[in-house]
Amino acid sequence: MASFSVALSGLAASSNALNIISNDLANLNTVGFKDQQANFEDLFYQNLGTTGAGNMIQEGSGTKIGSVATEFTDGTVQDTGISSNVAITGNGFFITQDPNGTYTYMRAGDFSVNTDGELVSPAGGAVLGYPAVNGVVNTGAVLGPLYVGSSVTNPPSATTTMQQQTNLDATAPAGTTYSTSMAVYDSLGASHVLTFNYTESAPNTWTYQITLPAADTGGTGNPTVISSGTLTFDADGNLQSPTGSIPGITVSGLADGAAAMNITWNLTDPSGASLLTQVAGSSTTTTSNQNGYKAGTLQSYTVQADGTIEGTFTNGQTQALGQIALASFANVQGLESVGSDGYEPTLASGAAVVGAPGAGGRGTLTGGALEMSNVDISTEFTRLIVIQRGFQANARMITTLDSIGNTTTNLQAQPGN
Repeated sequence: MASFSVALSGLAASSNALNIISNDLANLNTVGFKDQQANFEDLFYQNLGTTGAGNMIQEGSGTKIGSVATEFTDGTVQDTGISSNVAITGNGFFITQDPNGTYTYMRAGDFSVNTDGELVSPAGGAVLGYPAVNGVVNTGAVLGPLYVGSSVTNPPSATTTMQQQTNLDATAPAGTTYSTSMAVYDSLGASHVLTFNYTESAPNTWTYQITLPAADTGGTGNPTVISSGTLTFDADGNLQSPTGSIPGITVSGLADGAAAMNITWNLTDPSGASLLTQVAGSSTTTTSNQNGYKAGTLQSYTVQADGTIEGTFTNGQTQALGQIALASFANVQGLESVGSDGYEPTLASGAAVVGAPGAGGRGTLTGGALEMSNVDISTEFTRLIVIQRGFQANARMITTLDSIGNTTTNLQAQPGN
C-alpha cells in the first residue's frame, strides 16, 4: 500500500528533526554554537487526472526535511577574565589555519597560546590577523599568525628628550648649589644617571652643569660634563633665558658600545609654561621625565573592540601586537558545518570577505570573554513537543493502515456467493 510509504516518510522526517533538536540541546553549553531548525517540505505528487473544470487531481507522496536553517543571532557574551578568550558581537567569523593550510571559520573564541606563542583555536589552528611591525598594524598586509607569548619583546629606545619640574630658591645666597639627577637610556637600553648641578651666581642668575659618571664612558675620576650654561629669571621667577629648549646635549663614547645619545632638554611644557622657576622656597625637583626606556618582555595583553591586541611590557610600554581579522559571507546559511565549532565556505555561501572588526559590516570583539550558545531551551522543548506529536500521528497512521490490511486479508466470501 502506498499509504505506508507516506507515513514512513513522515516518521523518517520527524526522526531527523528530533535528531536536530537533540543536537541543539546537547550543545546548549558549547561555546559559539548556533541553533538549528529543521524545515519540512512535501515530496512529489502523483497526477490522478483532472476534474470537469480542468483542475488537477493530485495525490501527495509524503514529506522530507527540505532544509536545516542555522540561527546566527548572537549568543550571550560571558566574561572569563582569560586574555586569550575573544567574543564576537554582530556579523563575522574568526579565521584559523591548521598546519596543512586549511582555513576554518568559527564563532567560538575559546583560544589559547601554544608553545610558540601563537594564538590558536582548541583544534590547534592558528588564529589569523594582521601582525604588527614595530607596533604598527597594516590591515592591507597578508594575514598571518598572531603572537602573544611571553617571548614577545619590546626593543629599547634611546632617550631623545628630557625635562624636569624644578624650582630654585630665590633667597639662596650666591654660591649656593642644588643638585638633582635623572636616569636616561642609551640605544642598548642601558641606564645612565645624569646629574644636574645648579649654582646661583647672582640675583636671578644660575649656572648649570649636566654631568655623567666617568665610568659610563670608560674613564675614571671626575664626572664628565656633557652640557653647561647660564639660566636667567625675570622678576616673577619665570625662566627668561634660554627659552623653549636646549638641544644638542650629546653623550658619546659610551663604554657599553651604544650609539651616541643626542638629547633635547625641554624647558617649557606643551602650553609654554616654564618648567624651571626661581621663587622663594626650597630648591626642589617635583617631576622628572624622559622618553627612553630599556628592553621589555610581554607581561599582559588585551583585545580591543576593533581586534587590536594591545600588549603591556615589563618596561612599562604598551604596543600593538597585531589585529584579529574577521571574515563575512554573502550567505551564511550556505556554510558547511565541519565540527569542532568550525565552518567551511561552499559555492552557496560565497567566498570569505576578510577585514578588520567593526568595518565593512563586521561585528566588534570583546576580549577576556566568550560568546555562548544561542540555543534557547524553552524554544527547543516547544519544538520537541510539536515534532513528537507529528511522529506519533504518523506512527498511528501506520498502525491504522496495518489494521486495515489485516481486515482486508481476513475478508471471506459469504456462503452462497
